[in-house]
Amino acid sequence: MVASSTFKQELLLREYGINVHNLVKYILTIEDRSHRSRAAQLLVNLMARLNPSIGSVQDAQQKLWNHLFVMSDGQLDVDAPFELSAMEYLNDKPQRVEIPTQVPKFKHYGKNVEALVQKVSEIENEDERRAAIISLGKLMKSLYKAYNKDTVSDEVILAEMRALSQGKLNIELPGGEASTLFDLSPGVQQQKNYQQKEQQQHKHKKHGGHQKHHQKHKN
Repeated sequence: MVASSTFKQELLLREYGINVHNLVKYILTIEDRSHRSRAAQLLVNLMARLNPSIGSVQDAQQKLWNHLFVMSDGQLDVDAPFELSAMEYLNDKPQRVEIPTQVPKFKHYGKNVEALVQKVSEIENEDERRAAIISLGKLMKSLYKAYNKDTVSDEVILAEMRALSQGKLNIELPGGEASTLFDLSPGVQQQKNYQQKEQQQHKHKKHGGHQKHHQKHKN
């Protein structure tokens, strides 16, 4: 659909008022070109004062001159500092807005968290992966609370993390149901207990490996 000249003038009438439109009509009656051009420049200056918000727009002066040209119904013949345009951009069809068709598995997390889950799932280093899971759990827990306005256990967060990662992400929660590992500010003691438990498991694995190595040489 092409925007008519009348439609464009009505838009600018609401923006500048009837007095400015009457001045445009008067300028068109001035026979001397130099006087007509000077009057047009003065009116553009007035329009800038009436519409101060346009001053922050790029090419503001050119836009004002184009407004003046449209209000004259394209009849303005002056020495303008810009090539005058009839605001043809109003004829452009609006761009099509793409509506996302994929719905996130959990609304309170959204697609960004699902993307993070995918990234964490790709981490191969065991220590980095564990640290990333804990950070992700903190984020998911804070988003869950903000969306549902309710408390939630670490077990629920971990279960949803496993669901989002298709079972790829998992971690042992210290304290079970009482775990606060995914809290934004977990207790210092629980962090210490968790670190101690991790160190003991690491020593156990290392000790088991030494035993297997000793038995192999013994045989």
